[in-house]
Amino acid sequence: MPSYLFRLIPCTSAVLLFTIVGRLPADDALQPMFNGKDLSGWVLTNTPAETWSFRDDMLICTGAPIGELRTQKMYQNFVMELEWRHMVPRGNAGIFVWADDITSRGVPFHRGVEVQVLENAYGNSAGHTTHGDIFPIHGATMTPVNGRGGSRAFPTENRSNPGSEWNHYRIECRDGEISLAVNGKVVTRGTDCVPRKGYICLESEGGVVHYRNVRIKELPLTGLAATHVAIANRGYRSLYTGLNLAGWKAAESETHWQPKDWILAFNGAEKYSGALTTTQAFENIGFVVDVRLKNESSRTLITAGPTASVDMNDPKVTAHLEPVGRWNRFEGGIGDGKRWLTVNGHHVSLPRVPVSDGAVSITLKPTGPVDFCNIYARSLDVDE
Repeated sequence: MPSYLFRLIPCTSAVLLFTIVGRLPADDALQPMFNGKDLSGWVLTNTPAETWSFRDDMLICTGAPIGELRTQKMYQNFVMELEWRHMVPRGNAGIFVWADDITSRGVPFHRGVEVQVLENAYGNSAGHTTHGDIFPIHGATMTPVNGRGGSRAFPTENRSNPGSEWNHYRIECRDGEISLAVNGKVVTRGTDCVPRKGYICLESEGGVVHYRNVRIKELPLTGLAATHVAIANRGYRSLYTGLNLAGWKAAESETHWQPKDWILAFNGAEKYSGALTTTQAFENIGFVVDVRLKNESSRTLITAGPTASVDMNDPKVTAHLEPVGRWNRFEGGIGDGKRWLTVNGHHVSLPRVPVSDGAVSITLKPTGPVDFCNIYARSLDVDE
């Protein structure tokens, strides 16, 4: 039961008046999510360390590349508070809740529910506002309160401050329901969210944004169906910074490879078959690579050592490819003579191979113009 301080107020009559000075219970304190010095407790999903820094008790995001920073821990029911401000006009960012471990196919964002963080100069429209929209993204679902025919929930009032002024958000997530208070008043709600347990992410999306007083309190857990839980950590880490070719070496010239924010592009130069290889080698490797072919002659070969490859000319692979211009996800692994591969979620049968002798690198070898993104690797358990 909450504790209170009771103050006796003298009155001219014989009656004593009581006023209540509220004091939150000890267990109601929200706990800091950052230590103010480093990113302990967080994972650089697809952004490098250069994107995030601390100054004057603030977490500063450069906005480049577009991508995410997520918690190491999954959360179900919780209250989260934070303050944010944009430092450039039309700044864009967001807070994702109940997100998967890595980003979704062909995009730099997680599946989850996004709480929008937009600078006012971005402008309002029939499709969005700059005052705290909430919406499911990349496969998540939500029933909006105060919607406009789609899945996005719109705020009932315009309460966010413009420019470099601070704004306060209070996000409450309980049993698949989410609410957002902007500068002290609840204005946006959603219900029936799926997933409703997962990671919390902060988004980098092109503009400098500051965060401070990022705090959380977990609430009691409730029963969940398996479909209500986001994909848990599989150990993947990003191999592409979004800023440069750090961690890679080109077989010939790097000039044909162009880091374009979250996309790594190969320009398809004539008489040049590109090959880009990780400088790090892995044992029992698992990988994710998203690929977009730019024309009908575009192809790519993804190799993990001499015995494991994804060849886009293989009919078993071609059968599951998206049309030219759309993204494909290849997820596979090799270890102890076993290998596996999925193409856009479809399992591709592969024969056993000789046991790899030592660690292997990943090589991207495109012909024709090809885009890559979401390049991840992990160490596999031998029985995986």
